[in-house]
Amino acid sequence: MNPTALVVEDDCSIREMIKFALESEGYECFQAEGLDEAEAILSQEDPQVILLDWMPPGLSGVELARRIRKDKKRSAIPIIMITAKAEEADKLKGFSAGVDDYITKPFSVNELFARI
Repeated sequence: MNPTALVVEDDCSIREMIKFALESEGYECFQAEGLDEAEAILSQEDPQVILLDWMPPGLSGVELARRIRKDKKRSAIPIIMITAKAEEADKLKGFSAGVDDYITKPFSVNELFARI
């Protein structure tokens, strides 16, 4: 069985680049442009990692991270925040919401896999 990932990213080109990289390494990749779509996927799938943009349409990625951490079934899924927000205060806000790691844009595929 292949590892699975949920990519929540509103920028189509970034989302497709991440999907291509993950699938090249054998991952099954679920994609969501916004948080409503992500929550719908999470209601049906159990990804092994979530790659989460800070600012998708709708609720913030930080809020989705909080919701996932409160969900007993999904609270242990690793969450990696991927964002252009590079200030220390932003990183601390992400970590306090429950993200496990934090990648700032732009990033390389090698960095992404090292963090996964």
